[in-house]
Amino acid sequence: MLSLDQVVNTNEAWEPQRILLYSVQGLGKNTFASTFEKPFVFVLEDGSGNVEMSTFTDENGKPKMLATFEDVVAGIEALHGDHDFLTLVIDTLDWLEPLVWAKQIKEVPLNEKGHEVRHLEDYGYGKGFLMVCDWWRWLLGGFNSLRFKKGMTIVLLAHAEVKRYDSPVVDPYDRYQIKLNKHAFALWQEWADMVLFANYKTRIEKTDVGFDKQIKRGEGSGERVIYTEERPAFLAKNRWGLPPEIYIGQDKSWAGFHYALNESTAGRYTIPSTLDKEKKQ
Repeated sequence: MLSLDQVVNTNEAWEPQRILLYSVQGLGKNTFASTFEKPFVFVLEDGSGNVEMSTFTDENGKPKMLATFEDVVAGIEALHGDHDFLTLVIDTLDWLEPLVWAKQIKEVPLNEKGHEVRHLEDYGYGKGFLMVCDWWRWLLGGFNSLRFKKGMTIVLLAHAEVKRYDSPVVDPYDRYQIKLNKHAFALWQEWADMVLFANYKTRIEKTDVGFDKQIKRGEGSGERVIYTEERPAFLAKNRWGLPPEIYIGQDKSWAGFHYALNESTAGRYTIPSTLDKEKKQ
């Protein structure tokens, strides 16, 4: 039974967040993920070894790469056991995508005409990419279960790619997007509380070359910025009123993001203990 005696403001109930960060290559996505409280990473590509996060090990005691959809499912089930991890990191979402495709083909190896399926396109134009959304939703449900039952923040990492965007109001233009099929891309974009785009800060330098001509070139010093609101050049969103741009610079702790989120949520988001200790010192 519902009663108006039990009413709460929707923005007062803080829950573990669903964060999707995508960026250009080599910017430090794994380092960003490692700054969250007590992180555990699902290694899907060879890129997490340079940061300190817990993960599964193979028979040789080395970090285990999850190579099948079933491996990922087993990982989710394992994290429903006893542990003190507070963050699950998926490294990366676009490397998880082929495992989802392989799962679909394994479960439905023939198309409607009875022909063998070797690629999603063999199901018929566009059908396969819609079919795999059911497996994506299964994983989505597993991540949600870890949020609600184990109190884990979910941090999804992904690579960026430049693709043409067909706008209904202006001519098509290029912009950064998440490197996923458009149906999976839309699913995870909608699910996430924050879709963050990180890039290097670039300035345009103009050089006169004579005869009233100039050469323009991009220059940068490795300083990074997180963008939290959509612009023509990239997709981004957040539900907490974060600043449109969060300056990170070359800070490997990514502290600027954590303090901005803490401030935007009026302290409901707790700054990771390692950063809090640094601040006190």
